[in-house]
Amino acid sequence: MNPSTIDHPTIVPPEKWLAARREFLREEKEFSRQRDRLAAHRRGLPWVKVGQAYVFASPHGAVSLAELFEGRGQLIVYHFMLAPGWEEGCRGCSFVSDHFDGALPHLGARDVAFTAVAIAALDEIERFKARMGWKFNWVSSHGTSFNRDFRVSFTPEEVEAGEADYNFGRHWIGADEMPGLSVFARGADGAVYHTYSTYSRGLDLLIGTYNLLDLVPKGRNEDAEAPMKWVCHHDRYPHVPVAG
Repeated sequence: MNPSTIDHPTIVPPEKWLAARREFLREEKEFSRQRDRLAAHRRGLPWVKVGQAYVFASPHGAVSLAELFEGRGQLIVYHFMLAPGWEEGCRGCSFVSDHFDGALPHLGARDVAFTAVAIAALDEIERFKARMGWKFNWVSSHGTSFNRDFRVSFTPEEVEAGEADYNFGRHWIGADEMPGLSVFARGADGAVYHTYSTYSRGLDLLIGTYNLLDLVPKGRNEDAEAPMKWVCHHDRYPHVPVAG
């Protein structure tokens, strides 16, 4: 099959295309309303005070969780899969992270700070970050319990067992590191509170490329058993000549 063609599309006259598109618009609008309701419910979830005094290694020295807010009231932390000794970061996490830099000024304008956190040593993080050309803040949790406490790092025993507490239940895990995202807020009392975490498919919302692929006829066109098998680090894709 020619990769630029689609097998067996339904071809109709313009008036039938418009009728089908208008019908589908009703579904899209209902989805938007459901998404708004879900977002409101998420914002209304209870908070829990962070009792641990986490300290991370950054290019500017040791920083606390509170200092990662950089004076703002809200903080998003992406739990990046990069462990000590790895030659490079996780392909999936790198795919997600390719979307962060453009959002930073917009997040800052809405009182939101952003950082990635990995358990690898800072020099390993800095080396991979330079290779990828990323600008977002990225700190090391090496030597702390942060990754374990937020259920993104696992013991050899858990990996051998094949399942662990992940994504708010007992789930299969395939490695000693898994991806996730956590949100924190500064309370009126000045304390740091954990307001939300998400894992697994909950991270799809971060991937603008997926939103674009969902608009085209082939969609994501992924292997059901290994959905992100096609994803490469952005400097590892084979060269694709531009048509015309």
